[in-house]
Amino acid sequence: MPRTEPLVGTRALLLAAARDEFAAHGMGGARVGRIAEQAGVSKERIYGYFGSKEKLFAAVISEALTEHATLLGPPSADLAEYAGRIYDLHRRNPQLLRLMMWEALYYDGGLPNEQPRTARYRGMVATLSEALGSQTETETETDTEPGSESDTEAASTLLALIGLAILPTAFPQITRLILGATADAPGGDDELRAHIVRLARRMVAPSSDALT
Repeated sequence: MPRTEPLVGTRALLLAAARDEFAAHGMGGARVGRIAEQAGVSKERIYGYFGSKEKLFAAVISEALTEHATLLGPPSADLAEYAGRIYDLHRRNPQLLRLMMWEALYYDGGLPNEQPRTARYRGMVATLSEALGSQTETETETDTEPGSESDTEAASTLLALIGLAILPTAFPQITRLILGATADAPGGDDELRAHIVRLARRMVAPSSDALT
């Protein structure tokens, strides 16, 4: 028991230091020496805990995604406001998004821990499918089965909501080029969030409502 707390503490320090390093430099540019120095341990400790820099990167990504899921929570009945929650999360935690972008650049094909991550998204799609079904009168019980038209629509809707909500944080330079001075003006962030929520509300509205 006396050894457990120091071990847990050292691992947490390494993950925190590695998160900063990988968020700033990605897998290719990150340096194990800088991570060790920031954590206050030797490089050998990193290899002892994680085995390699790539496995450390995978551990950082896994921790970040768990944090992301906890902070965001599942899709809610108000899907437009859910887009607002995604926007808020990434504006407040831009490091999470940077890590995901570095992951996309580094891995070609399969991802570490891909199966549990896929299962997590499938759960989100199922929740979203139920929420979308509650907005229409024509859904049947079989419409929300995996692979159904309703399920596919929910998956595409989730992808669109995420894209709508994260683009301003993922590409701040495009946001500034398009919005100009309003991007950094007082209240500009609130106005952009409100606009995203309005667009999301139109996106998920039943067809008859979207035309009115």
